[in-house]
Amino acid sequence: MKHTKVKDLLKSATTLQDVNAKGWVRTFRNNQFIALNDGSTIHNIQCVVDFENTPEETLKRITTGAAISVIGTLVESKGAGQKYEIQVAKLEILGDSDAEKFPMQPKKHSLEFLRENAHLRVRTNAFGAIMRVRSVLSYAVHNYFHEKGFVYVNTPIITGSDAEGAGEMFKVTALPFDNPPRTEEGEVNYKEDFFGKETNLTVSGQLEGETFAMALGQIYTFGPTFRAENSNTSRHLAEFWMIEPEVAFNDLDDNMDLAEDFIQYVIKYTLDKCQDDLKFLETRLLDEEKSKPQAERSEMSLLEKLNFVLDNNFKRVSYTEAIDILKNSTPNKKKKFQFIIEEWGADLQSEHERYLVEKHFKCPVILYDYPANIKAFYMRLNEDGKTVRAMDILFPGIGEIVGGSQREERYEVLVEKMKALGIDEEELWWYLDTRRFGSAVHSGFGLGFERLVLFVTGMTNIRDVIPFPRTPGNAEF
Repeated sequence: MKHTKVKDLLKSATTLQDVNAKGWVRTFRNNQFIALNDGSTIHNIQCVVDFENTPEETLKRITTGAAISVIGTLVESKGAGQKYEIQVAKLEILGDSDAEKFPMQPKKHSLEFLRENAHLRVRTNAFGAIMRVRSVLSYAVHNYFHEKGFVYVNTPIITGSDAEGAGEMFKVTALPFDNPPRTEEGEVNYKEDFFGKETNLTVSGQLEGETFAMALGQIYTFGPTFRAENSNTSRHLAEFWMIEPEVAFNDLDDNMDLAEDFIQYVIKYTLDKCQDDLKFLETRLLDEEKSKPQAERSEMSLLEKLNFVLDNNFKRVSYTEAIDILKNSTPNKKKKFQFIIEEWGADLQSEHERYLVEKHFKCPVILYDYPANIKAFYMRLNEDGKTVRAMDILFPGIGEIVGGSQREERYEVLVEKMKALGIDEEELWWYLDTRRFGSAVHSGFGLGFERLVLFVTGMTNIRDVIPFPRTPGNAEF
């Protein structure tokens, strides 16, 4: 008999039918009641075993983590909290699980313990819910751009260019580490390397994406990106996924409109499709916050926070206005900020971004027109000569979730900016070609997918929203 997913069994319209369910044992009580989960839903289905007519040897093998197959009759449940259960006629152990050694016992585990068992943590309720939400969010991303007529572009993972100009990249080489070929000056001779030049793992697909936007009109990328940044924080990963749309003929205002509409769409889509998982994650967050001092607890529940983003327009504030607010804020005056804001031109830190969102405006905020010297070379210079047409979207609990800009479409201005920053024109000759041949106003942004998942699930550490986190000192699994 073909097996049916637990999710479908629990939604079934007819009972007294023979069914086959397969999954993993979450708990086994009184030698009679199995809580079975197959990953299709947060909910388990109860399977009732006739223990008097089941061999003792089989009963002993029904342990937490064991994979089993049951055939029986789907009936209305007499127990509280479940609509249906399976009266088991036949039970088969597909894979044993040693109860003494299986780490995911049915009790509360610390998140740190679960990270050390990332290969098994997805068998817990919380991580099953997080990964289902992540999957639906991912689908929503593609759905949104597909509906808007964007073209999906796969940009290179191995690249010779540094899109951000920050230099925090992982080198890719096929040269021997112990004795690489060297130039007469003693430098590593990358001309003898696999690609004949120095290459790295990409930090962004933006520059390549721009070239496609200048032919296809509107494109997006959604793929892995890498930063060799030694940031051991709850917000940073060395390997993460990035969503990057680029749109020809869009200015900064169009870019802000697109980003706001996109975020609201994917959150609404996920709210509609993942109600059970999000309710579970909301309850989990409430339980977690009970242990925190009142002042550190969220003012809104998870679902309230998600609906808040859907129901409110994002507040648009210039960087200059934001600096004035921060300079005059109580935490700045009382030196409560770790990084004190003293003058215009300061690079905003997460604590400043969160203050603006959570304390001052109490809504998502879009900051725009940043100082040119703290932003990337490709952002369009404003008429004042000191700010660029950049924008960041700030979210409660997260800080920056989106970074974008109107791109510098003027060839001469772009070349001047590259010279000032020591960026090699020959290295980016192909990028400059888009300004030589049919240049036009265009804009785009990047959204770190894991930060979006972090916000939607209510988790507080980015390592808990990606299957196998890559962080400084950790490439386990």
